Amino acid sequence: MTALLSDTALIFGRYARQTLRSRFQMLFGVLMPLMYLVFFGPLLTGMRLASHGSSWQVLVPGLLLQLGLFGASFSGFAIIMEKGWGVVERMRVTPVSRLALLLGRTLRDTALFLFQSVLLVVAATVMGLRAPLAGVLIGFAFTGLLTIALSSLSYAMAMRVSTPQEFGPVVNTVTMPSMLLSGLMLPMALGPTWLDVLSHVMPLRYLVDAVRDAYVGHYATTSMLYGVLVSLAFTALAVTIGTRTFRKAGA
Repeated sequence: MTALLSDTALIFGRYARQTLRSRFQMLFGVLMPLMYLVFFGPLLTGMRLASHGSSWQVLVPGLLLQLGLFGASFSGFAIIMEKGWGVVERMRVTPVSRLALLLGRTLRDTALFLFQSVLLVVAATVMGLRAPLAGVLIGFAFTGLLTIALSSLSYAMAMRVSTPQEFGPVVNTVTMPSMLLSGLMLPMALGPTWLDVLSHVMPLRYLVDAVRDAYVGHYATTSMLYGVLVSLAFTALAVTIGTRTFRKAGA
């Protein structure tokens, strides 16, 4: 266990230093959610959506998880480039744990997207968001779990393909339906019944509902329970798949 923690810290530190040297990377990822916040948020101002609270308490949780969805899903591009540069091959001959090779990367991604999440919530607060501190922290926790899960799957898929041209279309095929069917922008309960029922096949739907409950101060709800169970199960499954892929690939 000590060796795993040491190896994970080593890999995390390597990629964290790369990220800190690129301010563009740190700030650019939050641009799209901020654009939604600025241009889409005012359209919903003053609108109350039953138990979901104000328009900002509906929109901001969705934007937080959107940040994790798109950012983490595309993180595998980096490892495709590393394979081309021979970085992965050089790591393969080291005694570093294969699990650490995955966790170090995913934890760097998580730290980056949580930093961007804080910027997003601060901007939303300036624009009118009012949410309990506990709810905001719960939202960050769900965003972190989603990032770990999706970046693990993204790295696993990237280890199996050779070029960005193979990777990109697959990610788009997965992320767009996830965004549309999870209710990131508005609660799916507002749509037709058949669409609401269909959306329940998307794990992200349960996380979105849970964070929206947290943002209005509702913590002991069925949506929160389902959100916690789904996020933990999804993260465990994704990390397992990612670790096995790294081991098989000899990374």
